[in-house]
Amino acid sequence: MFDKILPLYGIQPVESDVQLFGDGLINHTWKVTTKSNGYILQQVNQSVFKRPMDIDENVSRLKSYLNKTHPEYLFVSPIAGTSGNSLIETPEGYFRLFPFVENSHSLNVLNKKEEAYEGAKQFGRFSKLLNDFDVTQLHITLPDFHNLTLRFSQFISAVENAPAQRKEQSTDLINFIMAQRDIVTIYQNIVERKEIPQRVIHHDTKINNVLFDQQNKGICVIDLDTVMPGYFISDVGDMMRTYLSSANEEETDLAKINVRKDFFKAIYDGYMKEMGDVLTATEKQYFIYAGKFLIYMQAIRFLTDYLQNDIYYGEKYEGQNLNRTKNQVTLLKKYLELEPELKEMIS
Repeated sequence: MFDKILPLYGIQPVESDVQLFGDGLINHTWKVTTKSNGYILQQVNQSVFKRPMDIDENVSRLKSYLNKTHPEYLFVSPIAGTSGNSLIETPEGYFRLFPFVENSHSLNVLNKKEEAYEGAKQFGRFSKLLNDFDVTQLHITLPDFHNLTLRFSQFISAVENAPAQRKEQSTDLINFIMAQRDIVTIYQNIVERKEIPQRVIHHDTKINNVLFDQQNKGICVIDLDTVMPGYFISDVGDMMRTYLSSANEEETDLAKINVRKDFFKAIYDGYMKEMGDVLTATEKQYFIYAGKFLIYMQAIRFLTDYLQNDIYYGEKYEGQNLNRTKNQVTLLKKYLELEPELKEMIS
């Protein structure tokens, strides 16, 4: 495969070393090393991203804007191939090639609050630099990705049509989710009343989508496939969901799931360092809600999949999505318990 793809970028396969790279779950990724340069080669997952050209056009428009307004920002975008196109279609699928950023690294696990601060600062900086970009120019690469109203509707349908045994095993979880449906109502009000503006939002703010330098200072954000119009609560909420607990979403020992208050403050300080003068007063009131919004939605998505016999996420072992739901529900409960303290921390 590489013998056919690399020459499309002017790279000779015999002079290149190609190795699988990273822990991404969506796209296939390889590091390509030549005598003089390093690259990241990626195959776009078309089962997830139905229109890869939309991603390419989004990135191209953002690159053009940032080159004019903030040329100092490191915007990691695809390299044009010999045809002049940065997204190349082959019989094997769509591919793009990125420059490898030397002396950089990414993190898969957050161990220090300073790392959370740097991650939040970089995602905040990304949205801040694009604050004046016309968000209507961007394609929706994943329709309804963070549409909580739709996710809740799908959950209700899954409950109604679930196999009796799976529904019985989920009774407590279903009851908890139903008891917290005011989270959905708040989201509906945000959308219907246009309480907060749509912005250029990354939508996937896991820490491994931030590049760090050798001193563990943030450089920039990467993996721009999900960049599209959205609300800031998506980016902040995803950081809350993935940064706060020292245990990840696969942890089955619920006693290990926690909310690190110093990490919450680090997320707030880092994000607001960049976006503090950009967010509206109403947006700032929804900062803590952002965590509830995303954790709740992910719990719904995991349980919906379990009730539908694991047709979306699949399962590596029996009951994995049920365990994932328990994990996220536990995280949400602990987050809700701490809400008064969190409000005091940022008041």
